[in-house]
Amino acid sequence: MRATLRWAHADLRTHRGEALFIVSATAGIVAALLLAAALFGYATNPWQRVFAQSHGAHVWIHTGPAADPGRLAALDGVEAVSGPFRTASASVASPGARASVELRGAGAEPPATGRPLLTSGRWLTPATPDGVVLESSLARALVAGPGDTLTLSGTGRTLTVIGVADSAEPRYRPGERPGTVWALPAQVRDTGERPGHVVGLLLTDPADTDYAVQRAVTVLGAGAVTDVSHWQQARSEAQGDTRLLGQVLGLFGLGALLAAALAVFGAISTRVRGHLRDISVLKAVGFTPGQVVRVFLVQHLAFAVLGALVATLLIETLGSALPGRLGEAVGVWQGLPGHTAALLAVPVAAVLFIGATTCLAAWRAGRVPPVPVLPAGKAAGGRLSGPARKALGLGLPPALVLGWHRAFARGPQSPATIVRLALPLLLITVALSAWTTIARFDSRPAELGLPSALTARAAGGLAEGEAAALLDGHPQVVAAHPGVEVAALVPGQTGTIALRGLGTRERPYPYTVAEGRAADGPDEAVAGQGLLDLLGVEVGDWVRMTVGGHPQILHIVGRSIEPENGGRTVSTSLDTLRENDPAMRATLYQMQLRPGADPARVRAELTEASAGRLDIHEVTSPADRLSTMRGVVAGLIGVLALIGLTELSTAIGGSVRDGERDLLALKAIGLSPRQITAVTVTAVGCTALAAAVVGAGLGVPLAHWLIDSEGRSSGIGAGIAQTPSPLHLVLLATAAVIGAIALAALPAARAARRRLVDTLSAVA
Repeated sequence: MRATLRWAHADLRTHRGEALFIVSATAGIVAALLLAAALFGYATNPWQRVFAQSHGAHVWIHTGPAADPGRLAALDGVEAVSGPFRTASASVASPGARASVELRGAGAEPPATGRPLLTSGRWLTPATPDGVVLESSLARALVAGPGDTLTLSGTGRTLTVIGVADSAEPRYRPGERPGTVWALPAQVRDTGERPGHVVGLLLTDPADTDYAVQRAVTVLGAGAVTDVSHWQQARSEAQGDTRLLGQVLGLFGLGALLAAALAVFGAISTRVRGHLRDISVLKAVGFTPGQVVRVFLVQHLAFAVLGALVATLLIETLGSALPGRLGEAVGVWQGLPGHTAALLAVPVAAVLFIGATTCLAAWRAGRVPPVPVLPAGKAAGGRLSGPARKALGLGLPPALVLGWHRAFARGPQSPATIVRLALPLLLITVALSAWTTIARFDSRPAELGLPSALTARAAGGLAEGEAAALLDGHPQVVAAHPGVEVAALVPGQTGTIALRGLGTRERPYPYTVAEGRAADGPDEAVAGQGLLDLLGVEVGDWVRMTVGGHPQILHIVGRSIEPENGGRTVSTSLDTLRENDPAMRATLYQMQLRPGADPARVRAELTEASAGRLDIHEVTSPADRLSTMRGVVAGLIGVLALIGLTELSTAIGGSVRDGERDLLALKAIGLSPRQITAVTVTAVGCTALAAAVVGAGLGVPLAHWLIDSEGRSSGIGAGIAQTPSPLHLVLLATAAVIGAIALAALPAARAARRRLVDTLSAVA
């Protein structure tokens, strides 16, 4: 055992750089996997905690004022009912912010089912008749807390915030979903527009959600139901982009783990070939094959364990200090029940995976015979190929030709080295594709379903024509498309989707159509991927939905990219909806701005010009929510670069050792040490170039497929992927080749200047 440790220690001193790379890469991989586990836990558990502690309702049904939702308590499968509560729509403003809200009447005691969980302040009390409690996401949007005052737009009345509460219902989304404001029933009765009711249903079996909704709509009547939301939708929205971030970290972490394992396999295999004499001597003095295997296994397991420990300690002690959502996720994850198990399981699994790969490579070392034999007539470099001899005959530099020959004429070792080096470059290409796709939402939002920069809603009695004239009159507004968005019951009446009518046939709204064509005829519409999946239809089909008790039949002629609402949106022109309901009026305007216009400034100017009678919001982009991912992608690229450097150092060592047998012949034909150095450097550079070409060639279509698959599963739809430009790919390949040449120059120069006796010893 002592001799084994001494040999391992001597080998470690010889390969310090390689050991450092392996430890650093392992630490980065384990850190990425731990962060992925933290993000998955953070994405799921906070909503689940709120849902459980609040005895959350599985279904929330909004109705008109004439309905009697209290009858739903008698339905089979309904365990308890929250409400019904009286509701009214309004718009509230705080200093510097404005939001559309649903005022919900509640008593002095919070409801037992669907109970809001207070995070600050207190609940409603008759002693404060104008007091309200804000849902937490709405409170963040308004930058409001207990003690702040909100103004009801168009009335001059004020509301006093006395509390902020978490809710398991779908969250506030500017311009799409109003925020929830709990107020006393008298306050709701005297305030707001579009009165109605809302009721929550706690089901005995959550799996029967669709059936329960269907029965509820049947009891109330399709014309009475204005909106339906359920617990799966709320959970999906709560997880949102945090879960996507966890998926990205997990995917790249596993890919990096595979790349690191292959790099370790290649390093051990290369060192076995370079230490055949040493291994033979060890066996000659009594080492068993098992002892030889343990030398390599213990050494590389120690590297992996050290890297895993470093990553675990860093995440556990400093993870919560990371900026943005990552730090917040780690802080929440550390308080979850499964935290300790994941903290132990992830590093152990990574170490075991690397250990299994190490065993496979070390097993080859155990099979080395005590007397190494080179097969007869099989030189290390092999005979020159026909193209190589022709190239020399054409007068090409010998160093270039011989270097190319050494890189690609080593039998199975050459493609194996290229594959191992290409894997981290492939993953880097995928990571760069994720980066450029996020950047595309910022630079070219019109190509990804976001042609408008601002959304305006008329308030305070502003007429439709007056609002349109005011918006179109601004010099920075290219077009203000009138529209309406309503909730429509899907076939089977198991839920609601968003039905939008934007623009007119004379001035159509520029939907981003990824499949099919734009809707330009009567009853034609485009739909998001989420809606197509929900209804099980395809482009070309007809769909029937119910709006306010009236059927609406539309012909889906195209698939549009829909970044919001999970893609569960069907869009047509306002003219098409008016054919079914001539009294329908525009309730919102989507504004396209001139290139270079500042949306915040235009919003402020229009708000001032309308005297506060326009509720204007900037259109949110997925890039705003995914800003954290850019830092994550940069970190992953760094980890992959470390793995690439590890494999590159292995390739350099293998090329230098393969050149030892050629050294005497190269000197004999008159090559100088500088030319011999150039042979090795060229061989390494050609290997890196081939790996870069393979990595980019496979990485681009793989990235395109992965990103579009994620787009389809999220409901946005395929067609959002943006791969790196050819210039960026060329720069990546150039960086890989230059880095390889720079790292190979020094060891190649040392090998070319070795003494003759050392060269003869290596050949013997």
